[in-house]
Amino acid sequence: MRKLITATLLATLMAGSALADTKLKLVEVITSPERTETLKSIVAKFEAANPGTTVEIISLPWGEAFQKFATMVSAGEVPDVMEMPDTWLSLYANNGMLESLEPYLEKWEHTSGLTERALELGRDVNDTAYMLPYGFYLRAMFYNKKLLAEAGVAEPPKTMDDFVKASEAVSKLPGKSGYCLRGGPGGLNGWVMFGATMAGDNKFFNEDGTSTMNSEGWVKGLTWVIDLYKKGLAPKDSVNWGFNEIVAGFYSGTCAFLDQDPDALIAIAQRMKPDDFGVTTMPKGPSGKAFTTIGYAGWSMLSSSQNKDLSWKLIETLEGPEGNIEWNKRTGALPVHKSAEKDPFYASPQFKGWFDELADKDVVLTVMPTYLEEFAFFKDSLAIKTTQEALLGDITPEELANQWADYLTKAQQKYLASKK
Repeated sequence: MRKLITATLLATLMAGSALADTKLKLVEVITSPERTETLKSIVAKFEAANPGTTVEIISLPWGEAFQKFATMVSAGEVPDVMEMPDTWLSLYANNGMLESLEPYLEKWEHTSGLTERALELGRDVNDTAYMLPYGFYLRAMFYNKKLLAEAGVAEPPKTMDDFVKASEAVSKLPGKSGYCLRGGPGGLNGWVMFGATMAGDNKFFNEDGTSTMNSEGWVKGLTWVIDLYKKGLAPKDSVNWGFNEIVAGFYSGTCAFLDQDPDALIAIAQRMKPDDFGVTTMPKGPSGKAFTTIGYAGWSMLSSSQNKDLSWKLIETLEGPEGNIEWNKRTGALPVHKSAEKDPFYASPQFKGWFDELADKDVVLTVMPTYLEEFAFFKDSLAIKTTQEALLGDITPEELANQWADYLTKAQQKYLASKK
């Protein structure tokens, strides 16, 4: 009997030791100091509710995140949970690396409180929730009221022509430019928005799978962006700017316009008085419409995780109403819970521009073809290289458009063939 008690006690102690040693790895890829601190705060609540479990947070700098995470995967350093951008979802889901969250969502008490759009986008690949979106990123136009007044511009631009004229006026001021161009990592949204707006259409492909990107309308739009830069209406070094640089360019007063999601509000509101800037609808093109990109990001569980139930509990903590709203208030995304609409924070004047845009019948929300497995490389590598070459005059707008069309046509036709 004594041996049995001793064995039982030993087994219990070993189980306790194993529990104490449980560590989850969480990778953050859309990284900033504010985001990381917020993530640590929410994760601390998870650790407190799950004694013996610790979470290692690995924060990858966004400009290099795609390549760095791919390197981690190649080395076998795969996390349990990761922050999943919409543009990466197809790549990793179609390669069998992500766990379906459907069994967990079936039992989760908060699933019915999610917006329909959140569930729809989370199931973008094979109608399966390989990711649970935490928020939406909708582009709108920030404008510096003081700079516009100094340049003699009476109101924020409503059309693309107005935008160019206002940028020209501001660029005449010493050391000032009209537009904070994102020529480096993450810049594809601007090219797509302005390209589609000038084209009057946001269709990416014809029925046979050929890309529309080298059509006359899209070439006109891509040329519009290139000309804006070549005319000096954006800072010269903005050819390399990423998120942090364009936001700093705006709040420092270097340039008067910035197209960004609500996450840019965090740094801007800390450094500018509310009366010194505004947010308005993206300018409309010749068709009378604006084509504004909407994106999303969320949390995914890796199929290789040895602690799937705990990983889901971590996602639950991050995605539950309390964690989700705390996260989005600090990171700037529009939350995925219906209950968030009642939160006074989102009724503030700062968010009016985005809600006006959502209500505008002439604003067409544009979701990029993130379902393509090849889109992640296109966005985070090919698009950056080719747009920088075009801005610097190394290739023509037509050559840029043709390179994009060739790549995307192959990807779309491969996708269509897989569905037959």
